[in-house]
Amino acid sequence: MATDLYAGFTNPIAGETFRCISFSKEAFTIDWVVQPEGYVPFEHIHINQAEIFHVKSGEMRILIDGQEHIVKTGDSITVSKGKRHIAFNNKPEVMNCIVEYRPGLDNFKFFQCFGGLTLDEDYNKKGQINIPKMCYFTKKMNAQCITRPTSIPAPVFQMVINLFFVVGTVLGWNKLYTKYTGDY
Repeated sequence: MATDLYAGFTNPIAGETFRCISFSKEAFTIDWVVQPEGYVPFEHIHINQAEIFHVKSGEMRILIDGQEHIVKTGDSITVSKGKRHIAFNNKPEVMNCIVEYRPGLDNFKFFQCFGGLTLDEDYNKKGQINIPKMCYFTKKMNAQCITRPTSIPAPVFQMVINLFFVVGTVLGWNKLYTKYTGDY
């Protein structure tokens, strides 16, 4: 059975919980809850989408292209496509945000894979999901909502995606893709 994004999933190491609110061509919208000292496990770039954070409670610290922003309850901030960013819970209380990815593209399927790896506890000690498998899924679904870790230069990232697609094909990762998305 495919990953149910409406039920949500939690990464206990990073202290993040994700739950889909809605999905359309215009936007993929999630409820994002971050525990005290919780964080996004790595700085990244959304190649084809803007990411909009609406802080409902708590306070978020976000670095966008190296510039720090503090986003308080009731405030919003937009990370334009192509901008590197990483976000943190800035207070010793639970932070709750509504996050929109615009346009929606194929984010639902991408998050099914991300959520599936998280639910299967396929992440490292920093809470980073299995990057080789996520690269395989990205290529398998021909993802338009590509999210690239900034630690990997763009040309190298494309080679890595292609490499792990071959590795994943040989190792049978299609079974996981089918498990997470319901697609073959």
